[in-house]
Amino acid sequence: MKPITTIAALTVTAGLILAVVPEASAAKKFITIGTGGPTGVYFVVGNAMCRMIHKEAAEGRKSGRKHGIRCSAPSSNGSTYNIAQISEGEFDFGVSQSDWQYHSYNGTSKKVTNNKDLRAVFSVHPEPYQLVVRADSGIKSWKDMKGKKFNMGNPGSGQRATTELLMERYNTPKDFFSLVTEMTSTEHSKALCDGKIDAYGYVVGVPNSGVAVATDGCGAKIASLNSKVEADLIKEFPFYGPVTIPKGVYRSTTEPVMTFGGYATIVSSAKVPNDVVYEVVRAVMENLDDFKKLHPAFQLLTPEGMMRNGNSAPLHEGAIKYYKEKGLM
Repeated sequence: MKPITTIAALTVTAGLILAVVPEASAAKKFITIGTGGPTGVYFVVGNAMCRMIHKEAAEGRKSGRKHGIRCSAPSSNGSTYNIAQISEGEFDFGVSQSDWQYHSYNGTSKKVTNNKDLRAVFSVHPEPYQLVVRADSGIKSWKDMKGKKFNMGNPGSGQRATTELLMERYNTPKDFFSLVTEMTSTEHSKALCDGKIDAYGYVVGVPNSGVAVATDGCGAKIASLNSKVEADLIKEFPFYGPVTIPKGVYRSTTEPVMTFGGYATIVSSAKVPNDVVYEVVRAVMENLDDFKKLHPAFQLLTPEGMMRNGNSAPLHEGAIKYYKEKGLM
């Protein structure tokens, strides 16, 4: 009889496990947010979002949201890569430059996946295009880079795509430069200080620790980009605007720098459930003061601005639900 009793007990136990575990597992939602290089602001944005989502979670606490969402925000290749992974269903959310959000939804560039299911969630900080140059390079404008060693950024990154747009509009193909490299954002500042390159283009919020490696570390400068080329881009595309990098942002920035840029935005897919997007938006907006403390680029964020600025794809229904509840639309 003992063997039978033991088997019966195991059967009952197994039944309880089968009855309880799937139900608990089904209540949990694991989401992934595509970011950027580990020294960039995109990486901070994604992980700050996860931090707010986990802060809101009620599981294991006396109070909070019982949304069951768990979040990861791995480093990635940036804007266009994140959009491609959202299109493939690999990422649930991603950080993207506002221009590539526009191009993806409208199908106006071959450099990014055309995705009519792409949805805007909210925007974050302004992102000026920064042409970072060696102090002894003699570069004060884009045309001064003739014969110089230039890093255009890694494939899949937003700065690479924007750099290619500038190369096209300035009519400066690769042979305009003596050398063109494809380094990531974790590599280009050190390469600049080591003399391996003379300049690199970078789309990122300011201040940025990666840029500071070059500006504060070896006196690199940020060259102004305020020619007719940039003015025409601002007129042509609604997601661009003039941006001034203030004096003193970096040690070598002794005067304001004029350039152009868009916004960092959070995008998702219409296929991501409304309740998930609602909880993500709610977690960030209800903890915005804590969110803003995580990077200097976030200091001027407001719910109204985050809902409106740079969002050129339709807003996700889950985000709309939150904005309407708060009287923002």
